[in-house]
Amino acid sequence: MTIQHTKTGGASRRELLLSGAVFAVASAVGATLSIETAQAEVQPPAVPVPPSPNWARAMPPAPDTRVKITEEYARHVGRDAYFWAWAMVNIYNRRLAFTPLKEPAIAGSLPQPPLNVVTMLTDYVDPAERAVACPNQDVVYGVASLALDISPVVVQVPDFGDRFWVYQAVDLRTDSFVQIGKMYGSTPGFYLLVGPDWQGEVPKGITQVFRSPSNTGFIAPRIFLDDTPEDKKAIQGVLTEVMTYPVAEYDGKMKSIDWANIPKLPAPPQGEAETRWVFPEKFVDELPIVLADAPPLPGEEARYAQVLAVVAAAKDDPKLKQAMIEGATEAEEKLVTPLFQFRNYGQQLPHNWSTISNEAAFGADYYTRTAVAKSNILVNSPNETKYFYQDLDADGQRLNSSNRYTVTFAKDATPPVNGFWSLSIYNEHHFFVANSINRFSVGTKNKDLKSNPDGSLTIYVQAEEPSDPVQRANWLPAPKGDFSLYVRAYWPKAEILEGSWTPPGVQLA
Repeated sequence: MTIQHTKTGGASRRELLLSGAVFAVASAVGATLSIETAQAEVQPPAVPVPPSPNWARAMPPAPDTRVKITEEYARHVGRDAYFWAWAMVNIYNRRLAFTPLKEPAIAGSLPQPPLNVVTMLTDYVDPAERAVACPNQDVVYGVASLALDISPVVVQVPDFGDRFWVYQAVDLRTDSFVQIGKMYGSTPGFYLLVGPDWQGEVPKGITQVFRSPSNTGFIAPRIFLDDTPEDKKAIQGVLTEVMTYPVAEYDGKMKSIDWANIPKLPAPPQGEAETRWVFPEKFVDELPIVLADAPPLPGEEARYAQVLAVVAAAKDDPKLKQAMIEGATEAEEKLVTPLFQFRNYGQQLPHNWSTISNEAAFGADYYTRTAVAKSNILVNSPNETKYFYQDLDADGQRLNSSNRYTVTFAKDATPPVNGFWSLSIYNEHHFFVANSINRFSVGTKNKDLKSNPDGSLTIYVQAEEPSDPVQRANWLPAPKGDFSLYVRAYWPKAEILEGSWTPPGVQLA
């Protein structure tokens, strides 16, 4: 059975509500019939129960747009909608930023991809980048903004051999909709990403098709790189075939591009914090476009109808629009901004670490989705990568460069992974800060870490360079002021996914 996705711009709110009710009833009846079929061998067939004669009223009617509403109510709706739509507006505005680009380029240290075309780096991300918070220096990144309403996108996968790799693709909600990577046993070849309404013919030679719930999204290949000159040279050949492009350019042959020689542009202006992508003053105008691209999830129909009714009223009433903007501004200051701090959300673990278990599958978990989008957007699915966040030491005090810390993994107790693990360090803005040894994370990629006599591994987190050569080998330089630590476990083993392994405490030295 094929379910067509209907855009909000093409149907009335009443029709959307009723279609949601029909879908819910159809799903319930389908489930009932499946159960009956399974039981048919052990008992006589049951008489089908007809749907309620009032099934059409299963969803409430949409708001009456003829009714006068107050500025306080508009402010309330603006505040609420701003919070739960924050991640969607973020991804939408990243698409707008890339729309004018015509060819892949590097601006300063940042990839500049045209829509639907991945642009790859050729080394670790530059520590000076400020476009995406919490970058990692364990992989070579690629990025592209998806515009599947313009064209389906071919994803080209070369033969990575034994090297770890994963391609992340998320929809407008930052939920993953693909499974392409080493942990999936994905083979070299071609994969196709299509939008919710695409009904074209799949070209010959495509291995698998993935359908996005929205036309706008984001894709980010990650390819593991050892921190050695030899591996940085060895990876260059396979990187040339990491590409995405519109389906019209597909001919069944592997394409390549020398990413090291794409155009170089001046660095865009950037401050200390992450580039801003969501603005309360633009929110009211952008919201109808964003919601049209991400139709309501089951159960969200009434939420969408409420918000769009107030937006429609605000279009003709400047006072209502201003009230919505004021509500959005309040949400930014009091709700969204505090979620930049890892200690303010997540599942609480021993030693003040935290984590989440629904990354890239947030659904209607608006709180976690917005928190992750604010603090470290574009996280992988849990089976691809597990993340552990830390702002505090084992005694609950804020991590700060005025102190020295140790993180000791017991013998055979580094993060259990099939891929790789790392411990990264970020400043108060969740970015890297240049240091004397150009090191921003330690883990699998480092070949010179020194174990203790008992087989344990101690990482020394401090601003000053240790005088002891063993400590120097395991030194993770701390940036000035407050900072955060961050464990990544790529392709985690069951102990991590089930929660029996968690990181050790950050101890004062």
